[in-house]
Amino acid sequence: GLVDLMGGKKMFVSMLDSVFNLPPVFDDSYYGGVIHEIREMEIANMGNYAHGNQPIQHMIYLYNYVGEPWKAQYWLRETMNRLYLPTPDGYCGDEDNGQTSAWYVFTALGFYPVCPGSNEYVMGAPYFKKATITLENGKKLEISAPKNNDDNRYIRSLNYNGKNYTKNYLNHFDLLKGGRLVFDMDNKPNKGRGINESDFPYSFSRDVK
Repeated sequence: GLVDLMGGKKMFVSMLDSVFNLPPVFDDSYYGGVIHEIREMEIANMGNYAHGNQPIQHMIYLYNYVGEPWKAQYWLRETMNRLYLPTPDGYCGDEDNGQTSAWYVFTALGFYPVCPGSNEYVMGAPYFKKATITLENGKKLEISAPKNNDDNRYIRSLNYNGKNYTKNYLNHFDLLKGGRLVFDMDNKPNKGRGINESDFPYSFSRDVK
């Protein structure tokens, strides 16, 4: 619905891109002074993207809803690299009940609960070469990306339990069964993967049309 209101997929992508392209300018008249979320956005130097203020933390994942998942893969890696540091002031803003660190943990694994009311996690790309999650039911979910590095941040292909997987989301209940996700990472975006409507994450708007 939001995509339609903004004029379609191309315009929506352009609006997402603009968040990073705009200079970090702001209007503080509502607050009567520069609040720390504004100053942190300015210091981060990622345009108008204010990761330190939680309401925007799902935004990068929205590229998956309009068929350009490679842009999510690029900006998620930039955010992890530039806005998280292993230092006493390593967060780029508020921690707020664990939200900022939870974002990092999910994003480093390669997926994120954009809409907690659905049963889907929206895809990013893994940060590590390998991670294993031991689930509460005793099963294991193995995430493997042997070619992963700062240049190879794009998903060339994904093999999920032995089958090619093109969707921009993962199902929560399928993950609970355990299994293996094997990512073939590349330094160039694969602009033919995750581009079809059938690959997009769930949207209530599509249900009611």
